[in-house]
Amino acid sequence: MIAVLAACGSAPVGPGFYRVERGDTLSGIARSNRTSVQNIARWNGLTNPNAIETGQVLRVAPPANTATAATGSGSAQASSGSTASRGTTALAPAPTATPASTIALVWPAQGTVTRRFDGANSKGIDIVNVAGTPVVAAAAGSVVYAGDGLRGYGNLIIIKHNSDYLTAYAHNRALVVKEGQAVSQGQKIAEMGDTDSDHVMLHFELRYQSRSIDPARSLPPR
Repeated sequence: MIAVLAACGSAPVGPGFYRVERGDTLSGIARSNRTSVQNIARWNGLTNPNAIETGQVLRVAPPANTATAATGSGSAQASSGSTASRGTTALAPAPTATPASTIALVWPAQGTVTRRFDGANSKGIDIVNVAGTPVVAAAAGSVVYAGDGLRGYGNLIIIKHNSDYLTAYAHNRALVVKEGQAVSQGQKIAEMGDTDSDHVMLHFELRYQSRSIDPARSLPPR
């Protein structure tokens, strides 16, 4: 959930979230926030709890209407005693390896692509159109985040598609789905807007194992 991108650096994060600092481990973050490694991994779609990175933003409190599992710690040992600050679901640097699996996406909105993925300054694509343009789920999945808790992202939706893939949709003027809701491919999830942006657009990201990859490779040609 932008330009989703720079927001993973040093911008403040909101209640219920934590920005990973150097030396942090997931078990240490879980203890600081009185929850379990398993909860944090589930809330953030993490397939490898040991793969968190400095600057990554993690949900450390349950989404609305979600039961919390027993408080505990995971297998990793904390190497830092840093206390939790707060923010939204993790969006981290681009992977170095080619994904072992693939996903077929539909375009999340009609419009003109004004910025493409480069893995450094842009971890997704920007699609420009008029305010209110429908934003749709690029693939079927479950909404794991819907809100405005991360500065720079505006009204943000993050959808988990399977154990490997997430998509993020930022700067919406309105969200029409809720956390925990199942969505089908092509279903309307939001309306394009300019929240936390200087112009109307959709910033769209594809994440493989919590790391950004080029969504153009999984989108049909236009």
